[in-house]
Amino acid sequence: MSEALRSLLDLLDLERIEENIFRGASRPAVIPRVFGGQVAAQALVAAGRTVDPGRPAHSLHAYFLRPGDPGAPIVYTVDRIRDGRSFTTRRVVAVQHGKPIFHLSASFQFHEEGLEHQEPMPAAPDPETLPTAAELLPKHAHLFSDPGVVDRMLEARSAVDLRYVDEPPYATAAQGPREPRSQVWFRTNGKLGGEIDAPLLHVCLATYVSDMTLLDSVLLAHGRGGWAVGDVVGASLDHAMWFHRPFRADEWLLYDQSSPSSSGGRGLGQARIYTADGRLAVTVIQEGLVRVPRV
Repeated sequence: MSEALRSLLDLLDLERIEENIFRGASRPAVIPRVFGGQVAAQALVAAGRTVDPGRPAHSLHAYFLRPGDPGAPIVYTVDRIRDGRSFTTRRVVAVQHGKPIFHLSASFQFHEEGLEHQEPMPAAPDPETLPTAAELLPKHAHLFSDPGVVDRMLEARSAVDLRYVDEPPYATAAQGPREPRSQVWFRTNGKLGGEIDAPLLHVCLATYVSDMTLLDSVLLAHGRGGWAVGDVVGASLDHAMWFHRPFRADEWLLYDQSSPSSSGGRGLGQARIYTADGRLAVTVIQEGLVRVPRV
């Protein structure tokens, strides 16, 4: 296991300070606020620790309310909304400096058999044939106005091996609009096992990664490179995930992303996460703030 992955696991290992209250640390992000995937994953950890382990998470719905302060701890308060025979519902509020910064509702379900179907996995190349972040980012360093961005991006993603199928938005913005679709393969930078190898952890790790690239397809539709090249200002507004089938975050997962619409300063991203053998594991939808800076 890489040191970066161990650090991420420590970040997700919240401190229980009361029966339904947990505290989490933050880590430096690429931009001066808490990474949205971090607070979403930590909130899901908090919710999951109040639920029977035999009931895995099947969905979450969340709103990002305020920018998080990466220099301060985050307190997560869990409200045990319902414990039913089949479903368990939790509500989590993340607080910093006395104000809520994030709100999550999550549902957990006792496993049962039912009808089965799924959309087939789209075509994608073998992830092992694609460049790593360490190979890709330095090649495009000249596009970023801030020379420190590459190092910060590599540090922020060091716990995850994330590989673009096609060039990312910042690399092709000068070429104009592209089809609003983006694919990345990802897995943790190291294997998980032993006591830490629990279904909730894999779901929380996928939640963490899901906020990294989902709005790329919005940028592609307009030939924009993103915040890193300074042609848009963006932030996550809300986030929803449905966990359909078990998966492992330390094995390759295909994140197939697209954008059906953008308007009113907001862009919508939707995605499906597939296992390498073609099983549909997760559906993700997010709306984000996507503003063009005023000159």
